Amino acid sequence: MSRKEACDVTAFSGRTLIAGWTKPLKAPKKAAKELDEVDIAHQKKVNDEKKAIQEAANKLRADKAGKKSAKK
Repeated sequence: MSRKEACDVTAFSGRTLIAGWTKPLKAPKKAAKELDEVDIAHQKKVNDEKKAIQEAANKLRADKAGKKSAKK
């Protein structure tokens, strides 16, 4: 194999890369969903729950960090 053939990218057919790996095919873009009032309310409820859980976790971490420093 000559140097030119080794560097020639067109020698590989399709979407195959050098080591025999193949690139995954791109998935088509999803169509934008129209959200109604029920979907928006559900998303808001889920986001509020996530925020509450995150705040509780942050508060717990802060409490634990305070207790560790108080022991020393």
